[in-house]
Amino acid sequence: MAQTQTTEVLVFGSAIIDFICYTPRLPKPGETLHGHRFQTGYGGKGANQCVAAARQGSRTALVAKLGADTFGGDYLRQLRDEGVNVEHVQQLEGQTTGVAQIAVSDGGENNIIIVVGANSQLSPCDVAQAEELFLEAKVLVCQLETPIEATLTALKHFKGVSIVNAAPAMENTPRELLELASIFCVNESEAALMTQMAQIETVEEAKNAAGKLIKMGANTVIITLGKLGAVFGSADSAGVYQHVAAPHVPAEKVVDTTGAGDAFIGALAHNMARHPQNKLEEHIAAACAVASQSVQLPGTQASFPRT
Repeated sequence: MAQTQTTEVLVFGSAIIDFICYTPRLPKPGETLHGHRFQTGYGGKGANQCVAAARQGSRTALVAKLGADTFGGDYLRQLRDEGVNVEHVQQLEGQTTGVAQIAVSDGGENNIIIVVGANSQLSPCDVAQAEELFLEAKVLVCQLETPIEATLTALKHFKGVSIVNAAPAMENTPRELLELASIFCVNESEAALMTQMAQIETVEEAKNAAGKLIKMGANTVIITLGKLGAVFGSADSAGVYQHVAAPHVPAEKVVDTTGAGDAFIGALAHNMARHPQNKLEEHIAAACAVASQSVQLPGTQASFPRT
């Protein structure tokens, strides 16, 4: 009998179905418009990051909640097709699968309505039920689209490397969340909100924000900056913040930036699990390369590159 291979990347988080309408402009209140394209997609930061790691070659598992509806069944099949361990992805009776209703104008503006549905039911009990995964996984990834109490419990019980992608950002982030995560990763807008900076548009501003997050309790901070790459620093090397450039992608090749941040987190987790001997700078550079590939294809999970 073949021995089951252990999980490398464990993701504790959200799964959401995206319904996207493309329209010449966004509707005014009470107005009905004709759109010119519609598509559905599989989203939610947790599932996105798990799929991104799986496509890089990691053995992944997801702990998440779906509704006992058609959307939930479809999502479960999709995750299985991506090679994700879904033993602890539960469909809940009386709950709807999380959905995001997204309108996108030709000018690139959008408005989004999210109904988290079953995602709100992820609880500390789910950590205990997935104890085996928490014991064997090398890297744990969490986000903030599910209840914070459950996320804190997951971080407390995990003994390996943990990555918290603090999105959507909390203006008053619990210090405990910062302290529990091995790596605290946010983008420039999330970092600005958390540190109460007016904006973060340059590498120097990102380094300043990273310092503020370290002072707030973070152990290691990564701030992603889109095409500028990322900045990182650690409490162990206070005052030393490094910049990792992203590969250059010509503007005409940028098709869709949706999900690039999730591609980065998934690739980061994969590289940290698979190549623990490498330096953090190398892990970040590899993750930037994957994110740069993802922006050259449409969609979210559909754009994540495979190894």
